[in-house]
Parts: sequence; C-alpha cells; structure tokens
Amino acid sequence: MAVLGRPRSFDRQDALRRAMDVFWSLGYQGATLADLQKAMGGIAAPSFYAAFGSKERLFREAVELYSTTLGAPMRKALTGRTSARASIESLLHAAIRAFRKPGKPRGCMLVLAAINGAPANRPVQQFLRRLRARRRKAIEERLRRGISEGELPSGVDAKALASFYATVLDGLAIQARDGASTSALQFAVRSAMAAWDGALASHKRCLGSRQKRGVSDAHSLDR
Repeated sequence: MAVLGRPRSFDRQDALRRAMDVFWSLGYQGATLADLQKAMGGIAAPSFYAAFGSKERLFREAVELYSTTLGAPMRKALTGRTSARASIESLLHAAIRAFRKPGKPRGCMLVLAAINGAPANRPVQQFLRRLRARRRKAIEERLRRGISEGELPSGVDAKALASFYATVLDGLAIQARDGASTSALQFAVRSAMAAWDGALASHKRCLGSRQKRGVSDAHSLDR
C-alpha cells in the first residue's frame, strides 16, 4: 500500500512567484538556495526539493511563469490586428511597463537572469538564449505578415529588422535595470520607431535607384 506523504505546508504557486522575483533580481547564479528558501516562506530543503525537484527546474518553471504573466502583454502586442509598425511600437511600450513594474525587479528576466555564468550553468544560459531567439522570431513573423499583407515592401529584410528591434528590446531591459526613467525609455522607443521610418525610406530610395538603372540600361540596349 502506498504511503501518503506529509501535505505541503505552503502555497506552491505563491512560493513560485516569490522565487521568480529572486531569480529575476539576483540572477540564476546569484540566487542561492538560502535566498530562495527564505523568499519562499522559509521552506525546508526537503520540502523545496519535493515540490520543485532542483534549483534549475525551479528556475525554468519561474521563467515560464514570467513569460505567461509579465511577458503576456508583449506577446499580445505582436498578435493583435493593428499594423506591423503599431505592433512593434506597442511591443516596446509594453516592455517598458513590464521592465518598470512597481513592486517588481527592474528589467527583463529573459535578458538578465543568466547572461553570464559558470560552465556548469551553461544549460540555463542556453535555455534563456532559446527563449530570446523565439521572441526575435515572433517579431520577424509579425514583420513577414506585414509584408504579405502589403503593408511593407516585399524586399524589406524582415530578419535584419527583427534583429534590430530585439536589440532595442534587450537594451531597454538593461537600461531599466540601471535605473533609467520611464521618459528616457520612451524616448528610446520614439527613436527606434524613427529608425523604422528611415529604414523603409532607405529601402524605397534603393529600389527607385535600381529601377532607374534598369530603365537606363534598357535604353542603352535600344540604341
């Protein structure tokens, strides 16, 4: 007959939220088991491992919680029915709100929680790298949708443009962690959107120049 274990004396979901904040604030490597246990209500090590398995498994679960809560508005910005330009702008403004949310650590957990670490923590770094790549891919897919709907020219390099805005997103996270004000971050977003206009204008100029050369070459062949 199976022996029933002792019931948990803590709220697992609340403990997970508290662990998320610790990892977000201190990083994976910086967060010790003692830090986590204290934040999670002083749970004993046996209860910790029974509930979450290991520090790494807890971290991965905390990242998933972060993605489904703090990250939800950013995902929603990319899946709405607004224009591609408005979607990217909404994404960046949603990021500012998430990165400076009152009562929460500053910045982005996906960017800051394990950017560096000991070789033993490489699986955690790779885990977050894949999530950041997935976010960059979501931006690219939104841009490609804009191309297919005729909003953006077919020759626009969606991959390069997505990489640029992913870089802006990561930069906002670091600046927020360093204490940048909301107004400073909003200025960065306005500048990034001005770059959008500049990139499309440059693309149109290049396209027009190629078309003119094509007409000129055709005229030369007619002579």
